[in-house]
Amino acid sequence: MSYLITGGGGFIGSNIAEKLVKRSEKIRILDNFSTGKRENLAALQSVSKRDPEHNVEIIEGDIRDLETCQRATRGVHYVLHHAAMVSVSQSVLEPLLCNAINVTGTLNMLIAARDEDVKRFVLASSSAVYGDGEEEITPIPSVACHEDMPVAPMTPYAVSKWVGENYCRIFHDLYGLETVCLRYFNVFGPRQDHASEYAAVIPKFIDALRQGRQPIVYGDGRQSRDFVFIEDVVRANQQACVAPEEAAGKVFNVANHRAITLLELLDTLKAILNVDTFPWFSEVRKGDIRHSWAENDRARQCLGFAPTVSLHDGLTRMIRL
Repeated sequence: MSYLITGGGGFIGSNIAEKLVKRSEKIRILDNFSTGKRENLAALQSVSKRDPEHNVEIIEGDIRDLETCQRATRGVHYVLHHAAMVSVSQSVLEPLLCNAINVTGTLNMLIAARDEDVKRFVLASSSAVYGDGEEEITPIPSVACHEDMPVAPMTPYAVSKWVGENYCRIFHDLYGLETVCLRYFNVFGPRQDHASEYAAVIPKFIDALRQGRQPIVYGDGRQSRDFVFIEDVVRANQQACVAPEEAAGKVFNVANHRAITLLELLDTLKAILNVDTFPWFSEVRKGDIRHSWAENDRARQCLGFAPTVSLHDGLTRMIRL
C-alpha cells in the first residue's frame, strides 16, 4: 500500500511517516515547509537511500494549489491529511489565511483524492470544534465531549476544522469517497517545537523548567486538557485506514479520556524534572477553551483504537529524549 501524508514535515505527520517507513510502506510527503521541518524527514531519506523497499518521496508544494494536490495524490491508496494552519491564536490574527489553508486546501485534497479513486481519506481534525461545552469556571465538567454533541467552534481555526469535517462527510455521501475524521485532543510527544510563538503548552513548560525560567500560564491554570501521546495518534491513523467500511463518513475522538488542569500538568513535570519553579500568570488568550476532555468509546468500537500511553509515561519518555 502507498500513503500520501500532507504536512509530513510537521510534528504529527513526521511521526506517522517514520512509523510507516519502519513497516516498509511506500510513502509520499507533501509539505511547503512553512512550519514543517526538513530535519524531521532526514532520517526517512537516509533509510530510503539504504533500502529501496523504503520508498520515500517528498514533494515540496502547497495544498492551496489544486494541481499540486492532484500530482501528489496520483497513484496512492491512502491520504493522511495533516497539512494545516494549526495555531489557534494565529487563526484569530489571520482568519483569511486560515480559511485558505484549512478549508480551500482540504477541499483541494478531497477533490484530488476523489478523482484519483483513493481508497480512504483521513482528516486530522481537532477537539476545538466542540468549543467550551459546559461553561463552568471550575471544576472540570462532569460530561466529556462525545461525537454526537452539538459543536460550538470559537475561533477561525475551529470553524475551519468543522468545515473540513463537513466536506469529508459530503464527499463520502455524494461521491463515495471513504473519509474518516479524527478529532485530536491535545497531542504531545517528540519533535514538538518549543521555540515557536505558537508552540503547545507541554514543550513550552518543559523548555522553561529546563532553562530555569518561569513557565507562562495563561489564565488561572485551572483550565483542563485531555492529553494524548503521539504514539497513540499514529496508531489511530493506521487503524482509521483499515477500519471496516462503517467507519467511513464518521468522526472520532482521539484522546486519553482523562482531564488534567494546567497546574496539575505543571506539578507533574516539575516532579519528573525534579525542579521547583513557580509559574508566571498572564492574561487569558482569545479563543482559549476552558475545559476539553473526551469520550473515546466510538473509536474503541469502530476503529479498534484505545490509548496505550499514560500522560505520566508519555511525559517521561518525552523528557528523556
